[in-house]
Amino acid sequence: MALLRVLEIVFFFYFASHIPITLFIDLQALLPGNVYPEPLKDLLSWYAEEFKDPMVLDPPEWFKSFIFCEALLQLAFFPVASYAFLKGGCKWIRTPAIIYSTHVATTLVPILAHILFYKFPLKPHPGPQTLQERWLLVSIYAPYLLVPVLLLLTMLFSSSYNHTPKTKKK
Repeated sequence: MALLRVLEIVFFFYFASHIPITLFIDLQALLPGNVYPEPLKDLLSWYAEEFKDPMVLDPPEWFKSFIFCEALLQLAFFPVASYAFLKGGCKWIRTPAIIYSTHVATTLVPILAHILFYKFPLKPHPGPQTLQERWLLVSIYAPYLLVPVLLLLTMLFSSSYNHTPKTKKK
């Protein structure tokens, strides 16, 4: 039971931290540049340059579609999930968490494959060129795969969330 509570706290912080990340960083790829103040645009530029992530400055259309899903579907789920995992033991979060986790894990597979195998150009925004740069960028995206997979496994196999109705004995 103690392990489950630790996982719930991890899930709470994961979802609670997603709200500002989505609003202030990720959505910059979709919204017009004048929506964001210079410090937030500078933060995104610094991140893209420091970690060689050109997808956030000049996202391919397929990447934009993932951000659109994050904005439209996931952003509404983040406060709900934050509440459920902070409170703990909310069985009603099981089905939405399964849907969320499978969706996000599925989107991370092409993102990670792209980072590892795509031949990024050097201009206008340099992408990772060396194996070390690629693995550094993978390490930034990896928690967005690992935590949803952990969430999925928790929802599927934890007796606290996976309640099976008992059959009546005759």
